[in-house]
Amino acid sequence: MAQFGQGTIQEVRIEGTQRIEPETVRSYLSVQPGEQFDSQQIDRSLKALFATGLFADVTLRRDADALIVRVVENPIINRIAFEGNKRITTETLTSEVQLRPRTVYTRTKIQNDVKRILDLYRRSGRFAATVEPKGALTGIRRINFVGNKQFSDGRLREVIQTKESRWWRFLTSDDSYDPDRITFDRELLRKFYLSEGYADFRVVSSVAELTPDREGFVVTVTLDEGEKYKYGKIEVVSQLKDLDPESLRGMVAAVEGRDYNADQVETTITRLTDAVGNRGYAFVDVRPQIQRDREKKEIAVTFEIQEGPRVFVERIDIVGNVRTLDKVIRREFQIVEGDAFNAAKLRRSRQRVRDLGYFKKVDIANVPGSSPDRTLVTVEVEEQSTGEIAFGAGFSTSVGVLGDVSLRERNLLGRGQDLRIGFSISERSQEVDLSFTEPYFLDRNLSAGFDIFRIVRDLQDESSYDEEITGLSLRSGFQLRENLRQTVRYTLRQDEIKSVPSTASRFIKELEGASIASIIGTTLTYDRRDSRMEPTDGYYVSLSADLAGVGGDRHFLKPKLTAGYYFPIALPWVLSVRGEVGHIFNFDDEVRLTDRFFVGGDNCRGFRNSGVGPRDTTTRDALGGNTYYAATTELTFPLGLPQEFGLTGRVFGDACSLWDSDSKGPEVADKNSIRFATGLGLSWKSPLGPIRIDFAVPVLKEDADRSENFRISFGTRF
Repeated sequence: MAQFGQGTIQEVRIEGTQRIEPETVRSYLSVQPGEQFDSQQIDRSLKALFATGLFADVTLRRDADALIVRVVENPIINRIAFEGNKRITTETLTSEVQLRPRTVYTRTKIQNDVKRILDLYRRSGRFAATVEPKGALTGIRRINFVGNKQFSDGRLREVIQTKESRWWRFLTSDDSYDPDRITFDRELLRKFYLSEGYADFRVVSSVAELTPDREGFVVTVTLDEGEKYKYGKIEVVSQLKDLDPESLRGMVAAVEGRDYNADQVETTITRLTDAVGNRGYAFVDVRPQIQRDREKKEIAVTFEIQEGPRVFVERIDIVGNVRTLDKVIRREFQIVEGDAFNAAKLRRSRQRVRDLGYFKKVDIANVPGSSPDRTLVTVEVEEQSTGEIAFGAGFSTSVGVLGDVSLRERNLLGRGQDLRIGFSISERSQEVDLSFTEPYFLDRNLSAGFDIFRIVRDLQDESSYDEEITGLSLRSGFQLRENLRQTVRYTLRQDEIKSVPSTASRFIKELEGASIASIIGTTLTYDRRDSRMEPTDGYYVSLSADLAGVGGDRHFLKPKLTAGYYFPIALPWVLSVRGEVGHIFNFDDEVRLTDRFFVGGDNCRGFRNSGVGPRDTTTRDALGGNTYYAATTELTFPLGLPQEFGLTGRVFGDACSLWDSDSKGPEVADKNSIRFATGLGLSWKSPLGPIRIDFAVPVLKEDADRSENFRISFGTRF
């Protein structure tokens, strides 16, 4: 409840009315001019105005001796129409709903009428009927901020979800007026300021007003930023027996003297809860004690670790899953019936269920059980479609114009299994594959699956041959630790080198024909990145090895190491260093061409596909090599445009080399010298898919290498 202080109301000023008379608004107020500023009476007036259903938003504030009442009126319904109703007449539906033309639109009335229509269809035996209310959307003309001194309007517009109407936002509804979204924006602003050190921040008001032409809204958000704080003294204290709090200092994300960040406090609570729980303490409660020093502008934080209430999970109830089996949800839980209740594990369990992608909504609540030391956990889910049909189109320097189509079911028969069949075709390659994955094989935390594939590639430009690959792969993966995962696989495939012209290198002619490989492989990955798609912090290391020789025509060991490190200089400026290295140990006379490494293109910009490494200088055919490395240093940065444009720039330097080919002869250029290229790049998250453009200039290269300055790729799925 807002505090208005002492004093007498000299004036009540009504703002924002369009159709409704100001006197109508005054009639609902519990305070009048001449009366005292009474917070309880003003709060009662606020509730009375909202209860009328006439207003989408109401704010009351004091300006000197005046009480300002600002309202945003709900729109008026012009016409009600029904579409898609074949079994029930429009007259019947009209008589059932309560909404009428020229009445006030409210979200509650819409929801009630949707329920009435669904009940009507279900009474007629049509349980699969769906109702989707739609209306003409009113856009956001402008978003203004008042009171912001530390951050510009443009920066704050990037924080909130509501956007100003622009022509390029035709694929989103974020630029249409939605009171619920504007309320959510207040929370986004609060979290943003708290993460930047402004612990006293508050949103004074958030008001949306119709423009005079009634074609859009102007949103005005009034802020009180407050002072910026730094961390003062940070302590960890424990009331648990035999638990040394100093041993947990490494779990604290906050650093004394740095800017206060509420997200770091939450992260520390989770880390401490997990760490103490892993040491055998089942009932743990971590509470941060915050002490503000307004003179020094410091916040001291003491994390108190104490014994929580001794409560056990009596039962876990799952509701709302019509199609998905209970066990698919339960196996994502990190607690089971009979375990000690752990709020941190419950939060992680909810996130794991959400990450499945099977549900629109996942809500978890706990209520008292049959006794004071028992609790019931209720999981309420709302299912969404998990079947997909996707069409794709794009362009890549590597393969030219491309297109693909895929059919996928991510929750097959409600068992959480993933089945996919895909077809892709481009100017230089064609591929078809069928894959199936069981995420919990034999009801264990062990994924298993298979892939059947056929790939045809045109490599005439690089090495004067076409390649056909047909095969089957069996795979399994399991989590060793939270960030450590291992996969094992077995692949049986036939590779065929064909369509070799008479002008091709003699080494390629010698390898023409089909060969079978039987390969056992494994990959061990340790991943501490904050995001796998767009990492800004953290690192990863991956070691893989393929062994061919148990059957088949080829015999080799092919290990490969990849790693990357991402460092946020000052977000969104991110510096990354990535690299990979590999070598083939050959157990035959010669490593087959299709098993060798090739470098250039995506893994070494500035050079064409297979543009680096051993080459027949007579025919210019790339021959591949047995040893290689490739490394990239890249800095990504904003371009000064609004973040919603999705445009980022980058500068990079790529270094690489490839050597040690089994094709030996005087005409073969095979040097292990370093190649290096530097350049600029641009990425755009366009409405039609991601677009990447790179311009690179080779600085160090060999005479036989084939360079390339521009590289472009884009594509989308819909």
